Amino acid sequence: MNPAIVQKLLPLALAFIMFYLGMTLVLADFRRVAQRPKALLAGLTGQMLVVPLAGFAVATLTGLDPVMAVGLMVLAACPGGVSAGLLTHLARGDTALSISLTAVTSLASMLTLPLIVNASLQHFMGSSLTAQLPLAPMVQSIFLLTTLPVLLGMALRWKFPRMVTRGLPNASKVATSLFVMIVLATFWDQREVLWVHLPTLGPATLLLNAMVLSSVYLLATQVRLHHTDRIAIVTECGLQNSALGIFVCLQLLASPAMSAPSVVYALLMNGGAMVFVLLMRRRRADPALAP
Repeated sequence: MNPAIVQKLLPLALAFIMFYLGMTLVLADFRRVAQRPKALLAGLTGQMLVVPLAGFAVATLTGLDPVMAVGLMVLAACPGGVSAGLLTHLARGDTALSISLTAVTSLASMLTLPLIVNASLQHFMGSSLTAQLPLAPMVQSIFLLTTLPVLLGMALRWKFPRMVTRGLPNASKVATSLFVMIVLATFWDQREVLWVHLPTLGPATLLLNAMVLSSVYLLATQVRLHHTDRIAIVTECGLQNSALGIFVCLQLLASPAMSAPSVVYALLMNGGAMVFVLLMRRRRADPALAP
């Protein structure tokens, strides 16, 4: 498929996925999240603190060259990806919590991402970022791809509850198919980068994902969160917004090489995420394993 067509279709596919998630939610779901701030705080701690620290540890311990190390830190500084909500839903976690975390961390990253990127450039390369992150386009993209479709889906369910309930199974199949299409299209578009850098960056990104998933799950368990909350938080922290990482490296840092960790991570994180989804669905389906 023509790359230009793919670039136009992918945002529409992401928006439909969020629209579908909105149809599965009601306002009471978000009220419930607000009434349990411990889960939201644990998720923010995982995304804003644990993930960057794990990224720094991996970049240091694996001895990545400075360019790749900064690229990994750019990825670690990004918020959770918009697909985290769908995978949380598929894993039978708390979708409202996942969407809330995506929204809050995306907004917070406008402050934290430049700070982490600058610190990483200074630490690994002895330089700093002179360009400014385009905050207005970033906020607009987040709103159009996540917030607005969710609100429209919720509004449709509120106005036509029976119709939406009947249509949810088919919408779920479409949303899942679109997610698979997004993953495959991204891999095909970035196949040359994957071929070159997978042998060296694969182990580093796998280690990052393993450290984040285990650390965040331990955090969520220690604060005694409900199983559905743990699923949402682990999925949110385990799925970084690699598209934003690629954008920062290409457009702001003007370094295509730095985008390689985000590209490789996108491949490995989606594979790991699907395994996690299958394990969680099996656990919920098995009475002996359910919490």
